[in-house]
Amino acid sequence: MDNELIGKILDGDKHAYRVLYDKYVDNAIRTATAITRNREFAKDAVQETFIRVYKNLNKYNPEQPFEPWFYRILTNECNRILKKESKITLINNYDQESRLSEESKESLIDLYDSIQSLKDKYRIPLLLKYLKGFKEKEIAEILDMNVNTVKTRLFKGRNMLKKVLQPIEDGVNHHE
Repeated sequence: MDNELIGKILDGDKHAYRVLYDKYVDNAIRTATAITRNREFAKDAVQETFIRVYKNLNKYNPEQPFEPWFYRILTNECNRILKKESKITLINNYDQESRLSEESKESLIDLYDSIQSLKDKYRIPLLLKYLKGFKEKEIAEILDMNVNTVKTRLFKGRNMLKKVLQPIEDGVNHHE
């Protein structure tokens, strides 16, 4: 479906671009917010990403999946904004849906905070894998690195998360 939309966009169909935008914008903002830790930076990154996608669509190889190409641009844009900004404000935790129990909200907040505490080289691959569901090979393409490096960073990142989350889980078990 993406290749069909891209063909229409390249032919000058503005509606097709809107469809592509609508398809990716929400997840792009969530991903960019997770990477930048700042909703405003995320919005800027997503806006710039869609501009870059539009300008560079003629360079996209339709034989490759579109989504990793898109997220590579988004990730690069997030990193560019982070480098540009000297001071990064941590975003307040997402407003959790009200139907979640307080305990579930606390667990999600703990997990989110733990992921956000990791260095970017571990945090970004983890977010792409578990938030976006990309495979290691796709993450390697997005981040422009060797797939074995991605696997190593995912492994180390998961281990770091376990160490950070273990005291939290121990605390929960003591309250029962």
